[in-house]
Amino acid sequence: MNRAFPQVGMSPFYGVCHYALRVLFDMFFRGEIVGLENVPLSGGFLLAANHASFIDPPVIGSQVPRQISYFARKTLWKGGLSSWWLDAVGTIPVDRDGGQDVSAIKRVLRALKDERGLILFPEGTRTPDGRLQPAKPGVGFIAVKTQVPVVPVRIFGSFEALGKGRPPRLGTPVTVVFGAPLLPAAYDAPKAGKERSQIASERIMAAITRLQLPPYRVI
Repeated sequence: MNRAFPQVGMSPFYGVCHYALRVLFDMFFRGEIVGLENVPLSGGFLLAANHASFIDPPVIGSQVPRQISYFARKTLWKGGLSSWWLDAVGTIPVDRDGGQDVSAIKRVLRALKDERGLILFPEGTRTPDGRLQPAKPGVGFIAVKTQVPVVPVRIFGSFEALGKGRPPRLGTPVTVVFGAPLLPAAYDAPKAGKERSQIASERIMAAITRLQLPPYRVI
């Protein structure tokens, strides 16, 4: 991996978008990036993050030095340039409930087989008030199904920058903290029966909750 220019190892179009989003982050939302060494250097993995803003996926993705895939609601595919762009960067369309979408699961398995990461949000949708919300079973379902490492991620400041129902505030620092990867033994409860996916999601969400802002400025 080229640490100075990780875009070299990405598909051309994704690499260009990755670089452009990184520049935009540095211009308008630059905060701290902590724990990036916790992102696996090879193999498939999941990034599980809290969700407070539309900018969360691109902000997190622009910091990860590997090509990753994203989930997005099927309703966002309305034709035209936006649909083309979503497909070009490898976005996976999914129903709101996520975990039971068979076509999405197949695309997830394909992405992980291709040694890509996948960013997911255990809360399912954006928080309405900036506070962490209870986890839904969708992320746990995918984690249990794939048995790959799950990197907990907590993003701070994105609600203040562009929260649900709030105007954009350019210049608001947005900090991203990557936690140590969770192996299946840490999130999976094979004997939990019907509650297995929910328990996995709750354990992953608990790991996200434990991540805190650094007490000092990282240089």
